Amino acid sequence: MRKSLQRAIAGALLALGASSVLPALAQAAPNEQFVPLATYRVGPYASSGIPWWAGTIDYLRYVNEVEGGINGVKIAWEECETEWSTDRIVECYERFKNGRDGAPVAFFLTHSTPASYALMDKGAADKLPLIDPAGGRTESTDGSVFPYAFPLLLTYYGQASVGINYIAQREGGLDKLRGKKIATVYHDSPYGRETQAAIELLAQKYGFENIQIPVAHPGNEQSVQWRQVRQAKPDWVFLRTWGVSTPVALKTAARFGFPAERIIGDVWAGSEADVIPAGAAAKGYQALAPFPGGDGFAIHQRLREQILDKGKSDLKDPSYFGKVYYNIGLVNAAIVVEALRAGQAKFGNRPLNGEEGRWAFEHLKVDEARLAQIGFAGLLQPLQVSCADHEGGGAARVQQWDGEKWTLVSDWVQADRDTLRPLIEAKSAAYAKEKGIVPRDCRVEQ
Repeated sequence: MRKSLQRAIAGALLALGASSVLPALAQAAPNEQFVPLATYRVGPYASSGIPWWAGTIDYLRYVNEVEGGINGVKIAWEECETEWSTDRIVECYERFKNGRDGAPVAFFLTHSTPASYALMDKGAADKLPLIDPAGGRTESTDGSVFPYAFPLLLTYYGQASVGINYIAQREGGLDKLRGKKIATVYHDSPYGRETQAAIELLAQKYGFENIQIPVAHPGNEQSVQWRQVRQAKPDWVFLRTWGVSTPVALKTAARFGFPAERIIGDVWAGSEADVIPAGAAAKGYQALAPFPGGDGFAIHQRLREQILDKGKSDLKDPSYFGKVYYNIGLVNAAIVVEALRAGQAKFGNRPLNGEEGRWAFEHLKVDEARLAQIGFAGLLQPLQVSCADHEGGGAARVQQWDGEKWTLVSDWVQADRDTLRPLIEAKSAAYAKEKGIVPRDCRVEQ
């Protein structure tokens, strides 16, 4: 779930003017690769959507205009304004699942865990990959059961494990977790509850006390929850809130005397929209960052020279260049471009369809050398996806808010994937039984 309701950010972004919410269109042709974009530039989630989609479109435009496309194949895109409504995302999927004007579609970016759930059966039936980096259905990382779903980069189980491993680093080692208290303050929704099984498993393995404290939607009053935190006296809090509930959590934590430096936010509680409205209460707060903020990466210099300085950016307010949500858009666009490149190596330098797109994502490999070539070293982790592993990364860095900007305070922290895998396979097996799915033999597929 990715909502941002903070008035300060929303007001600034809405002030960008009507031009910021107009759909970006590219004329499609049969020899082009069509990419539908289920955007949310208006409505309550525009504060995250406007910079997010600007980052995506800026990178696609850069690939087209500076690199001449992907091996000469240009990218065409069209937006569906969804306001982050699951029903509208599904409508967008149905509208464009067969491509446009003869240009085929190779994948669909859901960018919504509820939409990923809603489209799971449709994507499999239509043989169209559903791409939801750092979101989606956790067990769909098992490609033997979910061939057309890709929760790339870092699943929710992975996020829980990275958070615990980072806390262990701060405490001096995994053995130092025994006897510690770790509270999870979570949005009481399928998104917020997604990590519970993983944290319970990790608590059993490492011996820490697992305290779970729900926050009812929308989370604009949390005195009861943070009073529980004060009474429990945890060593750390893992914050899995969303939208308005994140700055409210930080402000309430400060009011109850819990230090921001001992709070670790998950991926979707770590943007400027989460901390600016909290003011001084957010200073020192840390969050997982598979998409860190900052405009000092090589790709930013290239985009500044070739896109922004030439007046071609989709981002109307340049102050959001390099902010977390803009960088999320860049990372997601880079992943799909590299997957299409991998698919072309197999099927030829031409547009790909959905089934070819599945093969492409299952053979996506982006190593450190390739990251340096495309300007994403440090911004995107190395990825290697396979039939059995639709996550491919399983790591995040940690960033800390200094009151004005995010600063990276860790290297890549890896999830304990070996520990999590049996839990994932048990859930995917249950899904396969429910749906009557015969799992693929990934040894043969790969």
